[in-house]
Amino acid sequence: MLLTGTVVVDSETVIDDGAVVVEGSRIEAVGRREELAEAYADRETHSYDLLLPGFVGGHVHSVQSLGRGIADDTELLDWLFDYVLPMEASLSAEEMEVAAKLGYLELIESGTTTCIDHLSVAHADRAFEAAGELGIRGVLGKVLMDQRTPDALREDTEAALAESEQLIETYHGAFDDRIRYAVTPRFAVSCTEACLRGARELADAYDGVRIHTHASENRSEIETVESDTGLRNIHWLDEVGLTGEDVVLAHCVWTDESERELLAETGTHVTHCPSSNMKLASGVAPVVDYLDRGINVALGNDGAPCNNTLDPLTEMRQASLLQKIDRLDPTVSPARTVFEMATRNGARAAGFEQLGALREGWRADVIGLTTDRTRAVPVHDVFSHLAFAAHGDDVQFTMVDGDVLMADGEVRVVDAAAIRRRGREVGLGMDVSEERRAARRQKP
Repeated sequence: MLLTGTVVVDSETVIDDGAVVVEGSRIEAVGRREELAEAYADRETHSYDLLLPGFVGGHVHSVQSLGRGIADDTELLDWLFDYVLPMEASLSAEEMEVAAKLGYLELIESGTTTCIDHLSVAHADRAFEAAGELGIRGVLGKVLMDQRTPDALREDTEAALAESEQLIETYHGAFDDRIRYAVTPRFAVSCTEACLRGARELADAYDGVRIHTHASENRSEIETVESDTGLRNIHWLDEVGLTGEDVVLAHCVWTDESERELLAETGTHVTHCPSSNMKLASGVAPVVDYLDRGINVALGNDGAPCNNTLDPLTEMRQASLLQKIDRLDPTVSPARTVFEMATRNGARAAGFEQLGALREGWRADVIGLTTDRTRAVPVHDVFSHLAFAAHGDDVQFTMVDGDVLMADGEVRVVDAAAIRRRGREVGLGMDVSEERRAARRQKP
């Protein structure tokens, strides 16, 4: 296939009249359109205004998609224990599959080709199968929770780890290695020391398995962890083995100097979720400081109940503007930086090599955008447009590993209308009443 348009190779390189040649699952060539069109004249050709590497969602909750709008204007722990956990506990296996498909569909439609996905305690296999069916690339994990959680979600520690290992055996490297596993404790508040240490032991037992959890999202959380352990959250995670190059920590809003030094020293990845942090009033993550220290910072949407969209372009805009107002400095977090966070940094966090840029020999994860929008006139600078004007529905083409998932705005791999219809039926049929929440509520 020959893809033509303005090619954004990475955060440093733009080819104005360019082309990308795809052979199988890899990029065969990137260069000037005129030269490549002549050299590869026999290729099927598709043209889009902008061609980019697929975005990487560094922290998402696909299976929370059915909860969009049920928990607005709520603080984190209330949001989690009064709304989201009861919703997750109520979902049947079929409903969990519907939720996952809805989430992956939204990601594909808005240009996210890879996600690091924090599932739920039960029915994780349905999400793995859904990811395989839709063709998205992902690092997925069943959630571990063995304390401070509604009874329907609390598990025996050893049983939960054993189920995780079974999922690793089944799905790590599945679907032509598009799907990999991350051992996924929810966060230190809801996991015992045995659970957290067990997560590290399990990840170490398998090559390429990562660890994905939440950390230091708001002050109530870190106060709870410190009361339990006598340590700040990041120090506690380090104590039980949950730092390092194979660890992705979502949020990291409230960290002190010693914790930031530890994140840098251990090579731990951080995922910034600006819209979620703003909506839940959790705070402003010190992203500029993290990047200055050499900490790899990816970009994530979090989940539909705290965002309420999985649009990566909206997240780029929020990430840039939030740092500018926090620092009172318009020069920080420029467009190219947030683009790097949404692509190459996310690929590093996910553990996929040769991903996050359009380069010869790299994985053919490519998206195409239209600029046939009034808000795209004129495009003086591509990165400025992407960070501050583009929307997810500008994405018209999505390719993963050389397979076309969406072309000309139409999803090719599944019946998108049927997924939306079923999502609407299940979502509007859920019991989200106060009585239902009160019956399940159990906060730290």
